[in-house]
Amino acid sequence: MIPLQMLAKLSRSQRLRKAAKMYGEVQHRFVPAGRLSAEETEYLGRLTEMLIEDFRSDGLSVRRPRENVRASAEYIAAVSEALKSARKIFASACQTNESNGEIRRTLNTVYHLLLAETGRCQADWDFVRPGGSLDPSMRRPFPGMRVYLEDIRSPFNVGSMFRAAESFGAEKILLSPLCADPRHKRAERSAMGCVDILPWERFSSGPFAGSAGTGTHTFGQAALFALETGGTPLGDFAFPPRGILIAGSEELGVSPPALAAADASLGRVSIPTRGAKGSLNVSVAFGIVMQAWAEQLAKL
Repeated sequence: MIPLQMLAKLSRSQRLRKAAKMYGEVQHRFVPAGRLSAEETEYLGRLTEMLIEDFRSDGLSVRRPRENVRASAEYIAAVSEALKSARKIFASACQTNESNGEIRRTLNTVYHLLLAETGRCQADWDFVRPGGSLDPSMRRPFPGMRVYLEDIRSPFNVGSMFRAAESFGAEKILLSPLCADPRHKRAERSAMGCVDILPWERFSSGPFAGSAGTGTHTFGQAALFALETGGTPLGDFAFPPRGILIAGSEELGVSPPALAAADASLGRVSIPTRGAKGSLNVSVAFGIVMQAWAEQLAKL
């Protein structure tokens, strides 16, 4: 870690960037280890004291991408209290030579405060979470609960949908030829290990063929239903004991041939909304429908 006397000689912006980097690095070390050394907690306590002086003398600017917005008085007060609390927690950990459950939240809080002050943003897939692989033996899937992801373009959405599908008991995920790669680094980060334990298969060609009105597909006798607008409200939909949920492209929704196949089978399920937007991110909507399906299956 950079000596504090060297940090003190840097400009404020450089000092905050360096401090943010150090808090981030310590947070990454703390998550798997579960504790900090006495030297680290002492250093962080003194660094936090330096930050308190920085903010006391210079205030906050809370820069955002392409903006430079002054912080509200309420936010400045909240930051001040957060830093003072962090100083006390690091001091306590240093005196007892023990780490506790507050350390990780404190590290995370100060890290994100510094990111905001330096104008940086952190993506969800970069959040620090406990590592370790998932145990496949802990899975309790519903037999026959499958999903088909049709041309989901965002790796983040694919990973999020893997995570939701695994959480709610999907047996398997089926992917269209043009669906984003579950092994993309962003997909794997948002899936949080679920790509490794949830069986999945990518089709070499689309399973739906013919014109939009034929309903032709290669899924045999499987019951099909689509997550799409204009369908049966979620609370009234009768989910099948075994079947395939079709979720379509972020931009275009479920394709006409896939919709025709769903309409010829169980139809469409829709999530009623009350907002001006009237629609949800596909991975969010998918998670809502998967939970409803799992809830019905659990009652059988």
